[in-house]
Amino acid sequence: MLWNVDLTLVDVAIVTRDAYAEAFRVVTGRPLVKLAPAMGRPDSEIIFETLAVNGIKSEDDHLPRFLSALALAFADRRKRLGKEGRMMPGAKDALQAVARLDGVVQTVLTGTIKSNAVHKLKAFGLDRHIDFEIGGYGEEVYPKATLLQVAQGRAKTRFGGVFTSANTVVIGDSTRDVQAARIGGAAMIGVASGRSMAAELREAGADVVLPDLSNASEVVAAVAGLTSPVDRKAG
Repeated sequence: MLWNVDLTLVDVAIVTRDAYAEAFRVVTGRPLVKLAPAMGRPDSEIIFETLAVNGIKSEDDHLPRFLSALALAFADRRKRLGKEGRMMPGAKDALQAVARLDGVVQTVLTGTIKSNAVHKLKAFGLDRHIDFEIGGYGEEVYPKATLLQVAQGRAKTRFGGVFTSANTVVIGDSTRDVQAARIGGAAMIGVASGRSMAAELREAGADVVLPDLSNASEVVAAVAGLTSPVDRKAG
């Protein structure tokens, strides 16, 4: 099971923007004027567009330098996360409830780079049930659907068996999350807590749409209803 992070589990937009501004200054020597909107996209894509809209021609070393600077800037601000950010309603209870399902492993499929995803969830005590080693992250320069398949491959290496739409579930708040699940090969639970409204999530093809995560029983029922056990003899 793969969780989107921002606006699904946490909202730390103020700190994220501040870290981006610092990373932009470190890499370019200029102040950040405009930050490209996230819209469910990976950090690597946001970085390239942010450089472009601020009149910076992208060079080969820009992405790795920016990713490194962003990680450092965010780490420096991690103590602000709990004060200036918020945990989305029901997130902790939902993670705990899903963890009680037999055979379920929880990880993340997020546009955020790995180190920052860890900081975001740890700040609110949401990391306990997450296996960060098998997730998909924003520093990996792939579309989110491909990140999903990368994460499935990591899960196969770790646990054996084949992970498909029959035993993989994505939970996210944007139509981009839905599209990634549809293309990448996963069932999809949409939560209308962030970027997209419930009707938009349904229209995009989400299998189940919830208003938020506040009813843990509904989350568990949705996960259980969309999955079947992994065939460890396959593949």
